[in-house]
Amino acid sequence: MPAKKQSSGSPAGEPVYLVIGYLRRPHGVRGEIIMDAHTDFPERIKSGRKVLIGEKHQPHTLDTVRPHNNGLLVSFRGIDTPEDVGKFRNQWVYVKSSQVPPLPEGQHYQYELLDLDVVDENGNLLGKLVEVLETGANDVYVVRDDGGKEMLLPAIPSVILNLDMDSRLLRVHLLEGL
Repeated sequence: MPAKKQSSGSPAGEPVYLVIGYLRRPHGVRGEIIMDAHTDFPERIKSGRKVLIGEKHQPHTLDTVRPHNNGLLVSFRGIDTPEDVGKFRNQWVYVKSSQVPPLPEGQHYQYELLDLDVVDENGNLLGKLVEVLETGANDVYVVRDDGGKEMLLPAIPSVILNLDMDSRLLRVHLLEGL
């Protein structure tokens, strides 16, 4: 079986990191910090989960997790003062993509879609899918051609005709004006 094409911006051999949250500010006196959840699966953010914090991906284990307003209050094992947890203020929380469970057939994580070749219904190459924008109604795919020109495609059934992950190919129908 041939090796799978690297589908992320990470150099070959490095794990892909997925954002699950953003740490805001310490809360209380027991080392808790407010975290905004940035995942479709907040129920997976629970005590005992190993996470990586900041650009240096410092490993830590969640100790407590509880709802708070529109986010979560979390604490980390071995960190029990607001001063110590405050060092994580305004940093992203990641997990390794290898630690997330597979999705049901036909569903894909956003990072898996990056670098797909995008073609129109006649097979003309439009560019590569470089970003997925989340909007209130539907996702929007950002497609960039070799010249750097970008095209925005709504991820709706009338536009997305076929997704072939084995071939890393996304076939689309261009709406009038695109």
